Amino acid sequence: MSITWVSYLYVALGGALGASLRLFTNSIVTNLLGKGFPFATLSVNVVGSFFLGIAYAWFLHNTQANSDIKLFVMVGFFGALTTFSTFSMEVFLQMQQGEWLKAGLTVILNVCLCLLAVWCAMTIMKG
Repeated sequence: MSITWVSYLYVALGGALGASLRLFTNSIVTNLLGKGFPFATLSVNVVGSFFLGIAYAWFLHNTQANSDIKLFVMVGFFGALTTFSTFSMEVFLQMQQGEWLKAGLTVILNVCLCLLAVWCAMTIMKG
């Protein structure tokens, strides 16, 4: 795959949309569930992992798909939507504040549910 300046534009546009959806989701989830646990981060990581699995499987079987569209979706949109860096900071802060149980639960839920989401997506896409 050849990366051109147009490829960067596709990633930037996908990133803008993914980041905007992340902000919207964060607002909705925080309003519904509060700030006591990082449910907003968990939700975008799980849902993003699921749909990233769908997209990956789709692109895997549709090899003629435009490489810039792949970059738009996989790198731009889902890269900005999912929040591993935010997840890492939240876990670090929980540990720093002595909230070891909450930190452990955050790690276990994010890793296990995101892996489960990708598995579900890949299973669904197998047909």
